[in-house]
Amino acid sequence: MIKYADVIVDLQAGDTGKGKVAHFLAKNKEYTHVIRYNGGGNAGHTVYHKGEKFVTHYIPIGVFYGIKSIIGPGCVVNLIDLYKEWKELEDRKINIKDYLFIDKRAHLIQPNHLLEDSKDTEIGTTKTGNGPAYRDKYYRKGTRVETIPTANIIDIYEELHLSKENVKILFEGAQGFELDIDWGDYPYVTSSHCTVGSAILNGVPPQKIRKIYGTAKAYRTYVGAKTFEGEDEIFAKIRQLGNEYGSTTGRPRQINWLNLDLLIKAININGVTDLIINKLDILMDVKIFILLMHNSEVSFKDEEHFKKYIKNIIKTNCPTVQKISFSLTPYGI
Repeated sequence: MIKYADVIVDLQAGDTGKGKVAHFLAKNKEYTHVIRYNGGGNAGHTVYHKGEKFVTHYIPIGVFYGIKSIIGPGCVVNLIDLYKEWKELEDRKINIKDYLFIDKRAHLIQPNHLLEDSKDTEIGTTKTGNGPAYRDKYYRKGTRVETIPTANIIDIYEELHLSKENVKILFEGAQGFELDIDWGDYPYVTSSHCTVGSAILNGVPPQKIRKIYGTAKAYRTYVGAKTFEGEDEIFAKIRQLGNEYGSTTGRPRQINWLNLDLLIKAININGVTDLIINKLDILMDVKIFILLMHNSEVSFKDEEHFKKYIKNIIKTNCPTVQKISFSLTPYGI
């Protein structure tokens, strides 16, 4: 029986520290399950576990703490890459076999999907085959994981609803709101839904959602084909200090100032209760605090005025938000 579910959702274009937040929350071992609810190998979560740096792409954070971790039905999976990641974590003494499961409804990324995606020059995809795999899923010509015999395949309905224990879920998302197939800057978007709604599609009633953790950065980044970076020369310094290079592809991320109008939109659509703004220390290092509001730049003399302005605007425009936190890199919430 499901007692409650908490959801982590990225409010920008990915790379906002979702993995760090998931790792922090899972550490308390409050949850019985950690579920990845969208995307595939095009995502990368960087976490520091017991002082070591780990980068995951498919495997949910719960495995680091011995929590049942499920790749949900909204995901697409390249089994070769998944098993490679599995082995890499096992080699570093993380128990995967006993804690990682895949819902039978997840779809497989096939060699033809990879070949097709490798030819993309317009969107700037990660070339991991996600788009073609999702297309075939909705074209009803995809291949589900259940066709591949393995002991780690489960039925997520049975796992969550027929369990005799009180199920407490942490939903771990991928990509971000600005890349959502419906709400993002189409066509420069991903092929899955990146909102709280995508978590619910894993078979959890909306009434069971307890907290919604929304993550953002004190500035914005984007990886892809469209022109995103502003003209300010300081963006190159921010990219260097923030190590803004894709965890999946290594590509340099384009940089721009925090857009407060877009952040408000993302918060309200997702019903965020706990807002976490990461990497404030990067702006502290360059000693420049600027954000965009109503298409105009707003400057601040220090981080305290920057934080105060954001808090006041969010409290005025986002009624669901109960808590606002500013976090540094890479530790802490």
